[in-house]
Amino acid sequence: MKAWLGLLLAAMVGLFAAATPAAAHEVRPALLQVTQTAPDRYEVLWKRPILGDVALRLQPALSSGWLKAPPKDRFAGSGFLVTTWTIQSQTPLDGQEVSIDGLSDSLTDVLLQITAADGRRFDAVLTPAQPRLKLALSGPRAPGAPAYLRLGVEHILGGVDHLMFVAGLLLLIGPNVKLFKAVTAFTVAHSITLAAASLGLVTAPSAVVEALVALSIVFVAVELARGPDADTLTRRHPWVVAFTFGLLHGFAFAGALSEIGLPPHEAAPALFLFNVGVEIGQIVFVAACVAVLWALARVRAVTGIRAPRLARLAPAYGIGCFAAFWFLERLGAAFA
Repeated sequence: MKAWLGLLLAAMVGLFAAATPAAAHEVRPALLQVTQTAPDRYEVLWKRPILGDVALRLQPALSSGWLKAPPKDRFAGSGFLVTTWTIQSQTPLDGQEVSIDGLSDSLTDVLLQITAADGRRFDAVLTPAQPRLKLALSGPRAPGAPAYLRLGVEHILGGVDHLMFVAGLLLLIGPNVKLFKAVTAFTVAHSITLAAASLGLVTAPSAVVEALVALSIVFVAVELARGPDADTLTRRHPWVVAFTFGLLHGFAFAGALSEIGLPPHEAAPALFLFNVGVEIGQIVFVAACVAVLWALARVRAVTGIRAPRLARLAPAYGIGCFAAFWFLERLGAAFA
């Protein structure tokens, strides 16, 4: 039963990973931040993700045409290309339409953060389905933190490596009480490091963290390849391994969140909702896998078909090969 699920998961993950090798970690959202510093002065910051050596072809625009002017600065950061403008204009920001050219053809979102001179905030998320939005700063104040709930869900569901780690645990343990304990331990662990790193209490090099995340998946694949009869710590006490590697994955979550930034004065609720979003996405993924397990069990009970040897070996080798490739790729990036 688990072997058939593993074969199916390995095929699905393999196709997705092969189609998006540069985005193996996650498709990080872009950030458009507009801050009014005086009645006629605005500072604009635009951060778009870099996948491999290429920045996503996204271009922000305001209906006033402000962003057609030459930028003040442009530089490459860690995983992002950053562009800034200083705008001097009597045209009010309120009522303008903001749009992101190329967003409808992408797989990412854009976090929009607008701050007026009097402290009013407008926060929203532009998506491929909704790449434009009219600014309404004079209306009711929009809460900034709730946007991070959606970002958390999309982050985990778009993070192939994180999902592959969870899928490996599921195949290793099976849908039982041990799986619940392991997922809970993983959640507690990555919540600790996510909060600590996002709030600046601890730091870790993002390139090294991403390489170690890939290595954690290789570890799970090796344990899976040893077979169900192997007497290892991972099989006896999977929650220990899940907790240990959960601390590592939390740093990776925090890395993506810190690159986007937390809204001023709402860092705690935004962080909490981002973490809740990650958990929602993780629960959805586990529930979908368990549902497939149940369906395959019913098919096996009716037909009596037994999984072939290939189906038993495919998950371990499929997960392990992709994770090993990501590890080497990210290790090279860390040294670079």
